[in-house]
Amino acid sequence: MQSGSREIVTPFRPIPLDVPEGMKPNEFFNSTENLNDLVHNNGLLQNPEGLLLYRKALGHSNEFDTSIIYNTSRSILDPLGRPVRRTQVPEAVKNVWNRMNQILFDYMLEQYPDPDRHLVLAGEASLDATWPLTSPGVPSIRMLHNHFIVFDKQALRDAPLADASNPNLTDGGQHSLFQQYMRDVYRAFFDELDLEILRPCTPGSCKIAITGYPQGLPSWEVTGDADSLKEVRFWKEYDTILKGFIDFYRAFFSQVSTRNAPLPRDIYFPALVEEKLQFNNDFLKSAKMVRDRCIKDAKYANSIRWQPAFKQLIYRNDAGKLIVTISQNSIGNAITELLGVVVKRVPDAEAYGQAEPALIEKLLEARRRLVDADLGEGIATPHWGT
Repeated sequence: MQSGSREIVTPFRPIPLDVPEGMKPNEFFNSTENLNDLVHNNGLLQNPEGLLLYRKALGHSNEFDTSIIYNTSRSILDPLGRPVRRTQVPEAVKNVWNRMNQILFDYMLEQYPDPDRHLVLAGEASLDATWPLTSPGVPSIRMLHNHFIVFDKQALRDAPLADASNPNLTDGGQHSLFQQYMRDVYRAFFDELDLEILRPCTPGSCKIAITGYPQGLPSWEVTGDADSLKEVRFWKEYDTILKGFIDFYRAFFSQVSTRNAPLPRDIYFPALVEEKLQFNNDFLKSAKMVRDRCIKDAKYANSIRWQPAFKQLIYRNDAGKLIVTISQNSIGNAITELLGVVVKRVPDAEAYGQAEPALIEKLLEARRRLVDADLGEGIATPHWGT
C-alpha cells in the first residue's frame, strides 16, 4: 500500500437554510439565527455554561462525528469578540469543557478499540479573526468548538491519494515557514515547557502509516494513555502546549511586523521568549526574510495570518498510543488534514440516510453519558427526543 494523504467522500443531507439576500454564507453562519438552527435541528445537549453538543450536519465522517461549541452567539453579538480558543475560556467553563472532552474521547475508544481498524481523533482549530471575513478559509462559525471524529481505516486505504498540492496539506510539512527555517528553534522552545504527562514522540512513531501524517509537527505521547485524560494535570499541559505555540507565533510575527519589536503584551512565558527567541539569530534572520518579502510582495503579505492560527488535537496512532500535536502556520480549517485526510463533502440525502441511524444511535449514547455525569441536558429535535 502506498502511503500518502487520502481524499474520502462524505455524503450529507443538504441543509435547508436560506441565506438572506446580500449576505455571504460565512457571514450568515456567524449569526444568532444560524446558531438557533444548529440547536433546534442538530442540537444534542446543552448546559448552563453555554456548551452545546451537536451533530455535524456537514460532517467529516458518517462513522462518528460530533462537536461541542461554546455558544456565545446571544451573549456576545460581535463575532470578532467571541472566545475562539481554550485560553480565552473562563475556568469554570473550561472545567466542564475538559470533562466533556474526556468522556467523549473515552466513548470513542470504547466503541472503536482496534487502532488497525479505526482512526480516532479529537481537537480544535483556531477561529481567530486572522483574515477578512470574505477571505477563503475563514471559519463558518466564529466560536470555539471541538471536533470528535472516527474514520474507518479500510475506507482510507481504499480511498484515492489526495492532491499533494492541496494547500491545507502543506500546513506542517516541508512548505511550512516554521518547519523549513526554524525547526530547531521551534522544538528547542517547546522542550523548555514544563511537561510531565506529555512526552516528546520519538521520530516517526506518531505517524499514521496509511497517510504518512502528521508531517514535521512537534508531537507528544500521552503517558498513561486514556486514563491520563481524567487528570487535571493532562489538561493543564494540553493548555501549556497551546500557550507555548501562541507565544512563539506572536513573538515571531511581531518581529516580522516591526524590526526589533519588544516582547508582545500578555505573553505566557516572557522569560522563555526573551532567552530562546529574542536573542536567537536564526529566529530573527527568518523574521527579516519574511519582513523583506512582505515589503516587496503585496500578495504574499496579504496571505499571512498575523495572529495565531493553529489546529491542536489528540489522536490514536497505529500502535494504540494517544498523541497530542499542534500545527504551525495554519492555512485551512479542516482539522482532519493534519493527519492527511482530505474530506470531500457531497450532497446525497439517500447515501447519508443509510448511515444516519447508526450514527445517531452512537451520538445519543454519548449524550446519555454526558447527562449522567451532570454535564448538561438533552435537546429534542425533529430527529430525536431528549
